Amino acid sequence: MPTAEFLSRLQFAFVMSFHILFPAFTIGLASWLAFIEAVWLVKRTDLWRDLYFFWLKIFAVAFGMGVVSGIVMSFQFGTNWAGFSIVAGNVVGPLLNYEVLTAFFLEATFLGVMLFGWKRVSHRTHFLATCMVALGTLISAFWIMSANSWMQTPSGFELRDGVFFPVDWWKVIFNPSFPVRLPHMVLAAFISTAMVVGGVSAVYLLQRRFADKSQAMLKLALGFLAIVIPIQIVIGDMAGLKVREYQPAKLAAIEARWETARAVPLTLFAWPDEAAETNHYAMDVPHLGSLILTHEWNGEVKGLKDFPRDERPPVKIPFFSFRIMVGLGVLMLALALVGLWRWRRGTLDSGRAYLVAWVVMIPSGFVALLTGWYVAEVGRQPWVVQGLARTSDAVSQVPASSVLASLITFVVVYIGIFGAGLWYLVKLFRVGPVPAPQRDQPPAPLHGAPHRTPSRPLSASDESMEG
Repeated sequence: MPTAEFLSRLQFAFVMSFHILFPAFTIGLASWLAFIEAVWLVKRTDLWRDLYFFWLKIFAVAFGMGVVSGIVMSFQFGTNWAGFSIVAGNVVGPLLNYEVLTAFFLEATFLGVMLFGWKRVSHRTHFLATCMVALGTLISAFWIMSANSWMQTPSGFELRDGVFFPVDWWKVIFNPSFPVRLPHMVLAAFISTAMVVGGVSAVYLLQRRFADKSQAMLKLALGFLAIVIPIQIVIGDMAGLKVREYQPAKLAAIEARWETARAVPLTLFAWPDEAAETNHYAMDVPHLGSLILTHEWNGEVKGLKDFPRDERPPVKIPFFSFRIMVGLGVLMLALALVGLWRWRRGTLDSGRAYLVAWVVMIPSGFVALLTGWYVAEVGRQPWVVQGLARTSDAVSQVPASSVLASLITFVVVYIGIFGAGLWYLVKLFRVGPVPAPQRDQPPAPLHGAPHRTPSRPLSASDESMEG
């Protein structure tokens, strides 16, 4: 039977892979909803109102699944990773609590207004609620990425008998990798959401449904991706420089680089052989590795042989995951640029092959996000806190059979619960952005307050006063 450590890592990877998709989607959707409602406040057309209500339903379901999967994930720190809680709880625990006290409470406060207050509050109040929920998702990403980045590049602490104690919270929160990893993650969430928005628009255009709404969504997704993906590439390069400085073994695994050398090539593809410490079937581009990784033509890149075998991360997972992530990023950028060209020619919604490509690429943002996460987490091994605390010491002392039983339970339950959630999301997508409730009804009266039916329709001046 596999060890308790392996099964605990497998269980955490399984639960985390489910969980990360929903918060990433809601981060993007919340900001997308704030944008749509802002446009509606300016234009006051049915198109933008209908789009808001359509995506609001999607957001509500995704948000609920994210909360459920997040609760399960947090339990594992106590059940499977008690050693980590003991040695790093003084630092990581407060960061995760700050996320609850700031982000989750903010979201919970305004989410009800956002979901149910359309006819009960003024236009500006409802828009404020949407913006506050969007802000809450970003604050949540702030604290989660701060905690995870501290595990990658720990700072602002001292060790006492093997236990981490914070001495400078500013350095703990804004640790060396955090300033680049936070925007990298947030933009990945935005890009994933934009791919869904554009792909769903393409589905409707292929079905000849909701033409005006689909064209508007597709154009917005195209414009956003064309601007943001190049920015993401720059931030990703900055993150790579941080990895080279603070986690050179991870960088060596990402590139399957075995020997320390200068003027190293960029390995486009290979089959890394960890036992023989070499690559088979390598396809290399001379010098390009040093240029990208060090920004120097003859820059030096450390190889895995510079590190003891028990301090090297697995190679195949970071190596292939990184190339999948980058490859999908290039395809997404190409899709956006081709779309801009077709948009300029006036043929954006008339090319069936192009629209089918959008449909195929719907999950690409999430796949890129997951593979990027695998690079970050697997590449950090064998450390749970880089260079200071090993994963093998962080696992709970429980029988492997118990972990296996919980893993099987999680798989079965997740298939049932999240299978139903995904089925309902597909059902909502099939219905599409149908006409939504009008906003010209007066707010509902408070309990005990008399309700007076207006004797005349609301005028334009009434509408503006209500807003």
